[in-house]
Amino acid sequence: MQITIIGAGAWGTALAIAASRQSPAHQVSLHARDAAQARAMQQQRRNERYLPGIELPAALSITSGPIEAQLQSTRAEDLFIIATPMAGLRATLQALQGVPASVAWLCKGFEADTGLMPHEVQAQVAPQLRAGALNGPSFAQEVARTQPTALVAASPHASVRDALVKAFHGGALRVYANDDIVGVEVGGAVKNVLAIATGLCDGLDLGLNARAALITRGLAEMTRLGVALGAKAETFMGLSGLGDLVLTATGDLSRNRKVGLLLAQGLSLEQAVTSLGHVAEGVYSARTVWQRAQSLGVDMPITEAVVALLDGRLQAREAVQVLMGRGPRGEAV
Repeated sequence: MQITIIGAGAWGTALAIAASRQSPAHQVSLHARDAAQARAMQQQRRNERYLPGIELPAALSITSGPIEAQLQSTRAEDLFIIATPMAGLRATLQALQGVPASVAWLCKGFEADTGLMPHEVQAQVAPQLRAGALNGPSFAQEVARTQPTALVAASPHASVRDALVKAFHGGALRVYANDDIVGVEVGGAVKNVLAIATGLCDGLDLGLNARAALITRGLAEMTRLGVALGAKAETFMGLSGLGDLVLTATGDLSRNRKVGLLLAQGLSLEQAVTSLGHVAEGVYSARTVWQRAQSLGVDMPITEAVVALLDGRLQAREAVQVLMGRGPRGEAV
């Protein structure tokens, strides 16, 4: 099985390492956009920019240059993993639109200028692809260090789910299949927004009660939006819903949680984002989540407060007051 991972950031590199370790029968290549970065990884056998100190397996091939040059000998049993941010998904799908292999993406969120989820972008630009998403509660550093992790392979195509399981399931990495790609992608997008809120809660030292309430009510918001978009409610009790939300909202490696913590300290949004050095997708997808919720008549008060905070219309403690000042209601989703 030839596995090509496009994008040599932390997560793409971590999965390339995992795939190389999973089976000696896999031929795994990691494709970097930056030729200088690719040369450095080839020479050092590390990705010092994104995963410092972690050795790359000897069998892992590092490539760069136009991805089209690597598509000539692609077979149906091969697999392409798109490990770019949301901003790079559309162009990469266009480049891959004619391949017979399975394709899956790792990005979570909504496209900034269209408000589309990844599977909606794919349906628009490359509808003939057999494609899906690999998602779930996972920090790249822990996967690269072979710490136990569980992911979900989501696709309407059984062949894509099977390819993802074959590529990555084994050792410290478990991969579960799910045909509800809408639910999996909604969970992956909304949890980033809720992690900003939870970081804010912790940064203001509101307590563990407040954190638990915020995560639980955030899960209700996520589920409401997902069901309105056609997802199955039970998906949000799984890895890409509750699992990813808990990890991103409470884990110290979470960039979105870090944004909330920094905002609570009084930093501006620009200062918070700049200090990260990496993309925090929740910052860019929060407004789109809210807009889609509004268009569907879905109530998402936590998301609304986060958007107001990011836009500068509310200060940190004002956002808390707005949420706590809401009238009573029943708990049911």
